[in-house]
Amino acid sequence: MIVSNLQARILIVDDDEDDYLITSDLIRSIPSSGFTLNWCYSYKDALEQMKSRANDIYFIDYRLGAKTGLDLLKEAIASGCEEPVILLTGKGNHTVDMEAMRVGAMDYLVKGELNEEKLERSIRYALERSASVKALRANERKYRNMFERSKDMVFIANQQGCFNDVNNATTDLLGYTREELMEINIYDLFIQKREEERFRYLFNEREEVNDLEAEIRTKTGDHRICIISASLERGNVNQGYMQGIVHDITNLKKAEKATLQIEKLAAAGRLVRTLAHEVRNPLNNINLSVEHLREETANEDGSTYLEIIQRNSNRIGALITELLNSSRPAEMKMESHVLQSIMDESILDAIDRLTLQRIKLEIKYPDTPVLVTVDKEKLKLAFSNILINATEAINHKQGRISVVINYAPDPSIVISDNGCGISEENISRLFEPYFTSKRNGMGLGLASTLNIIQSNKGAIDVKSTLNVGTSFIITFPKNHDVVEL
Repeated sequence: MIVSNLQARILIVDDDEDDYLITSDLIRSIPSSGFTLNWCYSYKDALEQMKSRANDIYFIDYRLGAKTGLDLLKEAIASGCEEPVILLTGKGNHTVDMEAMRVGAMDYLVKGELNEEKLERSIRYALERSASVKALRANERKYRNMFERSKDMVFIANQQGCFNDVNNATTDLLGYTREELMEINIYDLFIQKREEERFRYLFNEREEVNDLEAEIRTKTGDHRICIISASLERGNVNQGYMQGIVHDITNLKKAEKATLQIEKLAAAGRLVRTLAHEVRNPLNNINLSVEHLREETANEDGSTYLEIIQRNSNRIGALITELLNSSRPAEMKMESHVLQSIMDESILDAIDRLTLQRIKLEIKYPDTPVLVTVDKEKLKLAFSNILINATEAINHKQGRISVVINYAPDPSIVISDNGCGISEENISRLFEPYFTSKRNGMGLGLASTLNIIQSNKGAIDVKSTLNVGTSFIITFPKNHDVVEL
């Protein structure tokens, strides 16, 4: 017994009107159904109707003159038709049946075997399955749009970490093409071995990685600090795959670091100004007392002691002045200069040290003048401080310092050495006032350098490996002035 409440617009495509009438009568005889039936005998007209998606379901005869129903089905699907298609044929053919299912037909019926029950079941199945497929496709489009438009790197890989699919943000972040990424592994991107091992452990043992902070390497060798999350998902045949998202926080980390440096300098500045005030008052009293004692003391021994007091008082005064200069914002004379020229003058100031220690200097400048708006004299002092630190870090006979200036993406200069390097612990404190690893150092050189760079609207970063070397990367905002050569 058939109980039906189906509603649908049906197009029957058949070049034989008698066959159409037989099929349509059987469909109309399905009880409690509300079908709207249309007929089309032309291949071309049928294709246009299927393209326009004017009907809910199609019955297509296998024989349509010079072409077949399979040809029509293929063309319609290629043109975006998503409505269900039921293929009709005069006699059963297993090969045609299999091909119809492969191409996308919902069902395959033999005309001589049609009856109300079979047609009702076939229509119901086709409409229900079509609704499910449409919902799946809609969800797929929605999540595909989210996948492609995400600003974060989103990827799918197999359980071994080999990429299977990536979004556009992945290629933008890593610099690889999609084809290149299909040849590499997620684990190849990790810079730190311990971070890679941590990711492997969490994914393999817990099947989930949540917000793991790690450094990854791009195609060009740049280091990016990222937050990585991944999980093991199960496929239809219980085949597991990795699904992950990577959020680039490099700029955020740089901003946090710059803010922390500014806060440290500000706190140190307040401390220095307080100490300077408290020390200078008694120091002035000491100096005045020395002047009076000099007038009253006639013997030579007394004068010698007074000179010692005066000399050391002056030294304390000079030290206080130096401390104040290192902590207060510098008065800037901002003008447009060529970065190559400023660096050349800084190298000239440090050339004697380089020559005496027989350090090889490598220079790489772009042909285009790199313009920056800075205080030239103060920036020379900052560069000289970095060069001097680099020479002092080299304690072997194959010393090398390289200076590289880049024009893009922003004006920058990289000063690298192959010296002793800096430990990870010390890098975090490198620009703190009064922090130094030198035996007789005051710890003011790099603090002053940072103050100068920031006053020139620049940013400074340091990368170092123990017993390998150190690189100082200084970046400036773009200058849009034009230089006439």
